[in-house]
Amino acid sequence: MLPRAALFLFIFLAPVSSVWAQENTHAGVTRQITPAATATQPTAIKGVNVADAASFGFSLDDCIRYALKNQPALRQAFIDESVAHTNVGIAFSSWLPQVNGSANLQHYFNTPVTNIPGNNNPANAGTAYTSVPQINITQTIFTPDVLFAVKAAKLSRVNSTQNTESIKINLVSDVSKAFYDLLLSAEQVDVFKEDTGRLKKNQSDAYYRYMSGLVDKVDYKQAAISLNNSMSQLKGATEAIQAKYARLKQLMGFPAEQQFSINFDTAKMMQDVYIDTLAPIWFEKRIEYQQLITARRMQQETTLYYHSGFLPSVSAFYNDYYAFQNDKLSDLYDRAYPYSVFGLQLNIPIFTGLRRVENIHKSRLLEERINWGETALKLQIYDEYSQALATYKSNLYNMKEQGENVAMAREVYDIVKLQYREGIKAYLDVIVAESALETAEINYLNALFQLLQSKIDLQKAMGDIPTDI
Repeated sequence: MLPRAALFLFIFLAPVSSVWAQENTHAGVTRQITPAATATQPTAIKGVNVADAASFGFSLDDCIRYALKNQPALRQAFIDESVAHTNVGIAFSSWLPQVNGSANLQHYFNTPVTNIPGNNNPANAGTAYTSVPQINITQTIFTPDVLFAVKAAKLSRVNSTQNTESIKINLVSDVSKAFYDLLLSAEQVDVFKEDTGRLKKNQSDAYYRYMSGLVDKVDYKQAAISLNNSMSQLKGATEAIQAKYARLKQLMGFPAEQQFSINFDTAKMMQDVYIDTLAPIWFEKRIEYQQLITARRMQQETTLYYHSGFLPSVSAFYNDYYAFQNDKLSDLYDRAYPYSVFGLQLNIPIFTGLRRVENIHKSRLLEERINWGETALKLQIYDEYSQALATYKSNLYNMKEQGENVAMAREVYDIVKLQYREGIKAYLDVIVAESALETAEINYLNALFQLLQSKIDLQKAMGDIPTDI
């Protein structure tokens, strides 16, 4: 069993290191945790050799890589990104020629007549049957609508990419925290197992001392009570592991019916707790700030579009007709009378009821709102950074103090246990010392994993969460 002191071997003072050296000989090793004894082989993921995955399980980086490939919300974001790319193509299609074909067939029950000046006999102006197939080709030369659609589609693509990046950042943060939360429960189980082992030994000692007449049965009963309490804590911590595995699976997008193991390197974990607390904060690194800049660009393009509302729209057209006319339906398509036309079309908006002016005013107000949103976002980011930094520094100090407490509590327990065996101390002192040791170990574990999680919060506040693992 790997005791708790392994986790702070690489940080602290000589007393802590000496306690670790007396009881452990495999610091920095890779530990493996499985959710249950019946766990199946882990599913292979990109970047992890199948044999290695089966032997060593998934590291934190492996869990993150799997989540970045399989998490449903992220997969939906990738689809949204593809849709945005497609919208760019749809917007550009308006600049290409538009070709349409149509045809009609008409029958006059009474053909129209035309009065010719100076002629007292009106003449028929048509035939009983007409059919006119035609091809219409239009080409947009310039229009503010199409120009805005193209620019908006490009910005929409940028926005969708940033949205995907935002989901990635939150996913990496959540998976990392869930991973550490699972490790915390697993380490707590080991603490309770170690505690249970000590209490079983103490109970056995108390029983034989009672049977020998050295003490009354109170010591034995107290030992039994402490052991039962410890076993209850062990059961609760063991059951909590399953729930935290389920949470990690959900974040990773891992199939619920399958199992996988996780592993962690204690030496690497201790190296990962540190971060440069003097690094300046850059608002531009936060994805929320980048998204706001994109939204402002989109609103600026909208304002320009409304400004260009007075510009004309110009397009070219070419229409090709084949007219068929005859008084008999059976002879309608015997002869065609083709004709075609080419031209330019100009549309000039003269007066639109002040709609363009009001739209410009509205768009400028929205730009101003975004500018105030930028101010608010900077204040929010700075607040998040300040709180995350303060929490990280506090947790770092707390972890060091709790590490020293573990070393001292273990030393006190060993001394009191020896004094009890020599008849110097009462068994109550052993219970107090053992409880203090257990509390110190649990407090240290909580401090360590709180530090790891607060580091993630600090990285997120600084915009330094890596998403290309």
